[in-house]
Amino acid sequence: MSRAFVKEDDDAPPPPPLGRTVSSAPNRVTARGLRLIDEEIARIEAALGAGQDAEVEARLRRDLRYWGLRRATAQPVTPDPAPRAAGFGAKVTIRRGSAIQVVEIVGEDEADPAQGRIGWTSPLARALDGAAPGETVELGAEPVEVLAVAPGEGG
Repeated sequence: MSRAFVKEDDDAPPPPPLGRTVSSAPNRVTARGLRLIDEEIARIEAALGAGQDAEVEARLRRDLRYWGLRRATAQPVTPDPAPRAAGFGAKVTIRRGSAIQVVEIVGEDEADPAQGRIGWTSPLARALDGAAPGETVELGAEPVEVLAVAPGEGG
């Protein structure tokens, strides 16, 4: 291989970490989601003073920029205390095929599908938006039946 294609400055520091991708959707949050953002900012700020190595410090600063931006752009939404249809902040019981599932529609950063929390911009949440119990919506080729709608826990 020609020396023209060999990296000569192997001792150079690594490039700065890229910033975390920020969604272009409005940053709608539940009260729980806003609290989680504040807790994450506090956790990162506490860790920054702990004498981390340069790589960890850079990652923490990157994360702090992300969460600071998410806090600054947060749009708290008060969910309907008695929802009649699926929407932001609602807990929705659905049937997909033979499986019954309960999902809560929350902000993007609060989403945790393993815990039944889906972001309001997810395909499932978008398909469910405005659907009342007894209605069936399509998610791709799959019908999803809304069985019940209740207030979520994020409020």
